[in-house]
Amino acid sequence: MPETKPVASTVLPVPPALSVQAERLIELGVHEIAGLSAAELRTFAKAAEVPAAGGRALLAVHPDRAPASALAPLLRRDGKPGFVVTDMPDVDHFAPFETGALPDAPLYLVTGLDRGDHMANWSPEEALPALAEEDRTPLLLTEGIHWVLQRSAVLERNRCFMTIGSRLRKANGTLDSRTPAIWISNGTGRDGRERRNAPKVGWCWWGNRHTWLGFASATGRRTQDV
Repeated sequence: MPETKPVASTVLPVPPALSVQAERLIELGVHEIAGLSAAELRTFAKAAEVPAAGGRALLAVHPDRAPASALAPLLRRDGKPGFVVTDMPDVDHFAPFETGALPDAPLYLVTGLDRGDHMANWSPEEALPALAEEDRTPLLLTEGIHWVLQRSAVLERNRCFMTIGSRLRKANGTLDSRTPAIWISNGTGRDGRERRNAPKVGWCWWGNRHTWLGFASATGRRTQDV
């Protein structure tokens, strides 16, 4: 197990009020992707909002309603849209690793977000049990995308993150060794120069370490913030 990496203090922007998050998703058309009305999204946000909450929750759409392949192109950085790497055509098959991790509802809240900078240069294999010991749950890929949709500043060069709550289970029952992550394209290789600085959904090997990738996690998920 690697040592926890000391990092300079970084104050991440908290998600905006749930009503503001709802309007952002409506503006992007996420409610239509999910088969929901704008009114349903606004009603959920209003009912779940807590005035002067100590830490704001992230409003998320269940991945069965709004998969990563549909959300990734909505990301923006330097005016460039997000994308999924070409060698991840099965991105939507990466499902919650933890049994019963998600509320059985089209909309839910993710609480206690952390980008996991202190775990930079850990492998997913090393990070998962460490997060469990801290009583934290790794973010799903779609949750990570939702976070960046609401606060683009969460994605920084050299401080991006993996979302190892999403895993792909093979037909034989074993887990695929790829683990999803969100970072910023350098415009090299198959990405293409035109995609330099664009938000990128890709993958890393389960046993590999990367100095510029932390492990995004949360304290929990629920359908109401009360």
